Amino acid sequence: MTALSTQNAHGRRGTETTGRTEEELRDLVSHAGAELELAPAEVIIEWAVATFGERFCITSSMGDAVLAHLASTVAPGIDVVFLDTGYHFVETIGTRDAVEATLDVNLITIGAQQSVAEQDATYGKDLFARDPDLCCALRKVAPLNDALKGYDAWATGLRRSETRNRVIAPVIGWDEKKRKVKVSPLARWNDEQVERYIADNGVLVNPLVYDGYPSIGCWPCTARVAPGEDPRSGRWAGQNKTECGIHQ
Repeated sequence: MTALSTQNAHGRRGTETTGRTEEELRDLVSHAGAELELAPAEVIIEWAVATFGERFCITSSMGDAVLAHLASTVAPGIDVVFLDTGYHFVETIGTRDAVEATLDVNLITIGAQQSVAEQDATYGKDLFARDPDLCCALRKVAPLNDALKGYDAWATGLRRSETRNRVIAPVIGWDEKKRKVKVSPLARWNDEQVERYIADNGVLVNPLVYDGYPSIGCWPCTARVAPGEDPRSGRWAGQNKTECGIHQ
């Protein structure tokens, strides 16, 4: 099994229990995308929950709990999917555990088909150093694709201000590879808005953020970032890589 759920994955809210056709999903995107482009993040999540019910989830890398907190206030018990790559910092796992303990969400932890040791035996030790794209494909992209099979739509914490690659991220879009609706409620938020929401709501933040890691991935591929540098420059530092493949 690639998915290990800490609670039941479904049956907590909403009325949609059967999937829509791809044509229907694309039609939703074309209509809702323009209508919700300037809507508050809460309204975007409300629309997604009302539209997709239990066939909608959010994902979180546990850099902070902003999206999980926001979603839990709109739809208590919402599914929050977390990718455990087997290479996470202990602080990231701790943040995940704290989110599960303090927020009204259904936390679902998923892992790759192979453990790190099994992957080492198959591909050789430290694949992340020799072929980071393949490592990410095995430990992030494939497990998430598998986990999302029971959903028509998923939400991410993607923000346009993070990188040039994300500037055009739509609030409601179509993920061509996953063949699903991709919702980005925080797409228009800047750093100041995120920080204000955290302060106003006492939102959990991964302690690594305050230790020089503004963008947190797997420990072998994440480095500290000096003040004033690109926040994502610590991801795959020294390599010609800026994304894991989930948002490409």
